[in-house]
Amino acid sequence: MPRGSWQPPSAIRYNVAVTMKDSKNVVPFDRAERSRGTLGALLGNPTYVEELYQQWRENPASVLPDWDTFFAGFDFAASTGLTVSAEEAHAQAQVASLISAYRNQGHLIADLDPLGDQLQSLPGLELPEFGFSESDLDRVFDVGSLVSETPRITLRELLDILRATYCNTVGVEYRHIQDRSIRHWLETQMEPLRNSPRFSRDEKMHILKRLIDAEIFETFIQSRYPGQKRFSLEGGESVIPALDALMELAPELGIESLILGMAHRGRLNVLANILDKPYALIFTEFEDTNPLVVGGDGDVKYHRGYYCERITRSGRKLAISLASNPSHLEAVDPVVEGRVRAKQRRLGDTEERGRVLPLLIHGDAAFAGQGLVAETLNLSQLEGYRTGGTVHFIINNQIGFTTAPEEGRSTRYPTDVAKMIEAPIFHVNGDDPQAVVHVTRLALRFRQRYKKDVVVDMICYRRHGHNEGDEPAYTQPHLYRKIKDRPSVRRLYTRNLVDTGALSPKQGEKIANGFKARLQKAFEAAKQEPPEDTVRPFDRYWEGLGNPYSHDPVQTGTSHDILLEVARALTTLPEGFQLNPKVARKLPDHLKAIQDKGEVDWPLAELLSLGSLLAEGSPVRLSGQDSARGTFSQRHAKWRDMVIDDPQRGSHVPLNHIKEGQARFCLYNSMLSEAAVLGFDYGYSLGEPYMLVMWEAQFGDFANGAQVIIDQFIVSSQAKWNRTSGLVMLLPHGYEGQGPEHSNAYLERYLAACADDNIQVCNLTTPAQYFHVLRRQLRRNFRRPLIIMTPKSLLRHPRCVSPVRELMEGRFHEFLDDPWAPSRPKRLLLCSGKVYYDLLEKRESEQVDGVAIVRVEQFHPFHRGAFQQVVQRYGGAAQICWVQEEPQNRGGWTFMFPILLDLFPREKLNYVGRRASASPATGSLKIHRREQEELVCSALGLG
Repeated sequence: MPRGSWQPPSAIRYNVAVTMKDSKNVVPFDRAERSRGTLGALLGNPTYVEELYQQWRENPASVLPDWDTFFAGFDFAASTGLTVSAEEAHAQAQVASLISAYRNQGHLIADLDPLGDQLQSLPGLELPEFGFSESDLDRVFDVGSLVSETPRITLRELLDILRATYCNTVGVEYRHIQDRSIRHWLETQMEPLRNSPRFSRDEKMHILKRLIDAEIFETFIQSRYPGQKRFSLEGGESVIPALDALMELAPELGIESLILGMAHRGRLNVLANILDKPYALIFTEFEDTNPLVVGGDGDVKYHRGYYCERITRSGRKLAISLASNPSHLEAVDPVVEGRVRAKQRRLGDTEERGRVLPLLIHGDAAFAGQGLVAETLNLSQLEGYRTGGTVHFIINNQIGFTTAPEEGRSTRYPTDVAKMIEAPIFHVNGDDPQAVVHVTRLALRFRQRYKKDVVVDMICYRRHGHNEGDEPAYTQPHLYRKIKDRPSVRRLYTRNLVDTGALSPKQGEKIANGFKARLQKAFEAAKQEPPEDTVRPFDRYWEGLGNPYSHDPVQTGTSHDILLEVARALTTLPEGFQLNPKVARKLPDHLKAIQDKGEVDWPLAELLSLGSLLAEGSPVRLSGQDSARGTFSQRHAKWRDMVIDDPQRGSHVPLNHIKEGQARFCLYNSMLSEAAVLGFDYGYSLGEPYMLVMWEAQFGDFANGAQVIIDQFIVSSQAKWNRTSGLVMLLPHGYEGQGPEHSNAYLERYLAACADDNIQVCNLTTPAQYFHVLRRQLRRNFRRPLIIMTPKSLLRHPRCVSPVRELMEGRFHEFLDDPWAPSRPKRLLLCSGKVYYDLLEKRESEQVDGVAIVRVEQFHPFHRGAFQQVVQRYGGAAQICWVQEEPQNRGGWTFMFPILLDLFPREKLNYVGRRASASPATGSLKIHRREQEELVCSALGLG
């Protein structure tokens, strides 16, 4: 910056506290003149400003946006050869601040609320705030960083552009984005058009038709089925032309498939008018004459999913899938993301991630209030969960059931949570359908360009109550007085088209009457002959896997050659790789155990099971907190070099180096989340049925945080939506005196949810059983979620080992008989999990005779025939005991008791275990050991 070319003004007030950032840190000013926080004060230090200017020239993103604006304007003036006086420099600096202020704060006075509740002015945007008055409006200034065809315009013209762009029916929040190139791109998309692009008459007519479809669909249903719940879209009809525009544009930008998640509001309308679900089929659901339930209990019509292949107006094809969603509004978010990621993998779209789009439609109260939203946003840029950005569309009713915004959030907007990932946010007035279409298209273009999340916040209203049986005036009388007299968006838009000459009044009515006739015809058809829903969106990927559950054994053993291949990969260090000595010293023993057909422990059996699947061409995904190493330092599936401090060069996943052509092992440490990550992996399992997808809780009780995913999807989706999953949940479980939170995986919760062969629940005791149950998951011709109570102390228990031959020749067994059972036992102990080893060791140490121990390895589905075959040899036992280390109200007792009562009607059944307790376990190691000793001795009849 040439010295002496301008004199800094004495004071220019500035609204934002000024900080300076370098490439690594944001540093607050500590000098006295900087602490005043005014641009004018800083301009009073030419040396500092010149330093900052040089920094800006090297990297414009290294300074705050307002300095960026100022320097850009100054550079332009210098490039044109203008002589800049002190007064001119002063005024030009104020113009730069004015532009920045509108970009930052214009949304605060934008015309966003159809009901008229918004600020009309803001002191920080008034002319006197920048040293101007009305008399300056015709002064000419450089546009600086403003994207304009004209480099110099009047202040009046400048204000017109800024107000039209940032204060009309679109308000934008994007200045929180640190990447200057992204901010500049957004400005180039908005400022030349003033956020109000020209629409052709054909485009306007198409928008009108979509609004007519949206409104009349709702009013038609209301007239035919008054009072029935449908969660009407009325008040937010602009979402239909917006989604239509997005679907039309998506294939032009390279998108082949779109997976949509949304809650209730407007869902039936979206099904009918976006996914082309036949109107007659929807009317049939209102009639309830054809519940369309296949193999389950079904669900309400506004929870069900759907699929279509849409042909756009330009002739391109777009596959659209609407995910089934329960009443827990935002629970579907991570499920959609997982499904998208799986489909991207299937299509080979793992680099750009531009061919499959996740689209999530939210309500304003849920977006602000539910933690799953923030968790899912936090997944968006993580290595194992990235999907190339999500388009979020918020139907902002300005109310949550009966809760007003001031009661439902602590932020100005419901979208503020999205700022944490620097997503641009477009607020738009729902009564301006053209503006809604514009920002929706812009959001999609942003996603495709930058592969990041973006938010459209459509401010509208809810014409009826929470549902059609609710009376909203009870709690919001003033709000609903405004809504009652408000013309619909269709009426307003029609009036606009008529006023501008694009439409005659009769044309609008003709379109509406034509659509009513179509609905009436579909309504009559549904009455006469209920149609059948033949859409099966997952048939292609799930072909051959829709069979009922079967206990028929499958071959899960594998050859010694494959085990050796896997073992060599698990024990071979890359050249020059410096592995932790504690890990490295175990490798030769692992290889020798396989070579000599010796014994393997639990961690090695797991890696051999996964490796054998990979070698046979079946991919595997494992995610969870600290899963790569394992919570108990047992897995070590990813090695880290002790010298190279680089996540890529310094990492090695042995199971991805078994042989040429093998399948890939996708291994990810997740963020500290249960609900979003489990939901993501559940969604992934829906899209990849031939991949072993596993989620691991750090401790079994950590699944508490994901209970909504378990209840709403994993255990019930087959009954509700005829959708099942092959997801595996690994839940460390076992009582080792570690207190309540680290003892129990809440086995009883899963058992209480068992019915109709919906899930598999296992509590295993040998490495071979674990090896086979994982392989069995992919080798059968059906899929069910598999919940495994995985061990902790058994990971290194000297007796918890299996011979390699069992991995080669064996298979999974639902029950394990006593290999050392007495010939004539007097007492039969039935148990599951770790307590077996406690019973076994005590029986041996005390030389107890006459007691047999049988293990239940799989609780559900319970294989009654196999169980009877095992226990029939103990028919002469005088006592039958169920033994567990969990309290009586937990564990397997309440599940097993009615089964045992039915199978042993004449024998006395005994419970042996801890007493019922409100807490899973004691926090005292001393008490734990005493209780464990007492229950083991009692089971064996020793006291």
